[in-house]
Amino acid sequence: MALIDARQNMTYYIVKIVISAILIVAISEISKRSSLLGALLASIPLVSVLAMIWLYIDTKDVDRVGALASSIFWLVLPSLALFIALPLLLKQGYNFYLSMGASITITIGCYWLMVALLDQAGIEL
Repeated sequence: MALIDARQNMTYYIVKIVISAILIVAISEISKRSSLLGALLASIPLVSVLAMIWLYIDTKDVDRVGALASSIFWLVLPSLALFIALPLLLKQGYNFYLSMGASITITIGCYWLMVALLDQAGIEL
């Protein structure tokens, strides 16, 4: 019986990985043809939606799903720093990888700041 459960779990993990990977590759390929359509698909919180679906399937705990959704809400704001910094740095002529690294670093700083501010406000993530 344990072997069957292990196989079912492995199959489930593989399905989760395949679905997630297909979405990422599809958005990347669509973006090659249309940046607008790629951006539209990428702006939909697919990763968040999938994470909430997988969490619910795994736990059947709506409170945990709600807590995840609430935490995601608060962390969307600092994540926008990447989308502000990256195009600005690229327009300034900086190398792509340097711009991406700097943008990620800025975003991490914004995440840290948001978590600290929320903690001071008594909002638990």
